[in-house]
Amino acid sequence: MIWVLLGLLWRRLLVVLPLLFVVSIVLFIVLRVLPTDPIAMLVPPNATKEDVEELRAAYGFDKPIPVQYEIWLGGALRGDLGLSTSARTSVTGLIASALPATLELVLCGIALGTLLGVGGGLVMYALRGRFAESAADVGSTVMMSLPEFLWALLFVLCLGVWVPMLPFIGRIDSSIRVPTTTGLYLIDTLAAGNFHGFLNVLSHLVLPVAALALPFAPGIMRVLRSSLFDVGNEEYVRLARLRGIGERRILLHHVMRNALLPTLSLIGVQAGFMFGGTLLVEIIFSWPGMGSLMVTAVRNQDLPLIQGIVLTYCIVVLVLNFAIDASYLALNPKLRTA
Repeated sequence: MIWVLLGLLWRRLLVVLPLLFVVSIVLFIVLRVLPTDPIAMLVPPNATKEDVEELRAAYGFDKPIPVQYEIWLGGALRGDLGLSTSARTSVTGLIASALPATLELVLCGIALGTLLGVGGGLVMYALRGRFAESAADVGSTVMMSLPEFLWALLFVLCLGVWVPMLPFIGRIDSSIRVPTTTGLYLIDTLAAGNFHGFLNVLSHLVLPVAALALPFAPGIMRVLRSSLFDVGNEEYVRLARLRGIGERRILLHHVMRNALLPTLSLIGVQAGFMFGGTLLVEIIFSWPGMGSLMVTAVRNQDLPLIQGIVLTYCIVVLVLNFAIDASYLALNPKLRTA
C-alpha cells in the first residue's frame, strides 16, 4: 500500500510541477499587463518622478517581464515569493501566517459537511419510498440553494446579534494567548493543555464552519443515496440477502464501501471549491485567513502578494486531490493492482 501511494505521489508530481510552472507564467504575465500601478499606492502625493522610479527599481518593476519572472522564479524555488508592496514584508511570511487559519476553517468545514452528507445520505436511503424521503430531499435542495455567504449572514444575524449565543468575530478572544506552534489553534491549545482556549476557539469556529458545511453536505447526500441505490441492486448484494445476512450488515460491510467511491470524487471537487470560496465567509466573520489577505492584496494592487496567494490556492487544491486519490486506493483494491 505504501509503495502504491509513493507511486501515485510520483505520478502526481510529474503532472503538478509542469502545471504549476505554466500557471505561474500565465499569472505573472496577466498581472503585469493589467493597467495597474502598485507603486502608485506607495508614494505620497508630493513624490517626485525620481522617487517613483527609485521605488519601481527597488521592487524590480523597471525590468522586462521575462527578467522579472526569472528573478521571481529563482526566489520562489528557494521559498521566497518576493516582497509585498503594501505590507513591505515577505509574501511568504504573510501567507504562512494566514494559511493555517483558512486551513483550519476549511478542514473543519469539510469534516462537518462530509459527516452531515454521509449521515443524510444514509438516512435518505433508509427512508426510501416514504414521505420523509421527499421531505429530506426538499430540505437538501433548500440547503444547497443558499450560498455560503448567505448562510454566514443568517448565522450572524440570528445567533450572533438577535440571540447572541456564539461569537462571530475572529478566531479567538483577544484576552486568550495561544502558542502558535502549528498555527492551527485547535491543535495548539490542546498541545498547550489550554482547554479553556480550546473551547473558545471551537465556539468561534461553529458559525463559519456551519456556513461552509451546510451548502457542502446536500450534494454528498444525493450522490451517496444514488450510489447506494445502484450498488444495492448489484448481484452480490442480492446473494447476500438470500443468504440471510441482515440489511444493516449488508449496508455497512458490502454496499457502503463501493458506494463511497463516487462520493469521494464529489468531496474532492467540492473541497477545492470550498477552499477557494472562503473569501466572503472570512470577510463576514473577520477571519484572519487567506481570503482576508487576498482582499487586502487586491485593494492595494499588491501584485507579488496576489500571485503568491493564487499559487498557494493551487497547491492546496492539488494536495486535497491527492488525498482523495489516496482514499480511493484505500477503498478500492482494484486500483492498487491496476
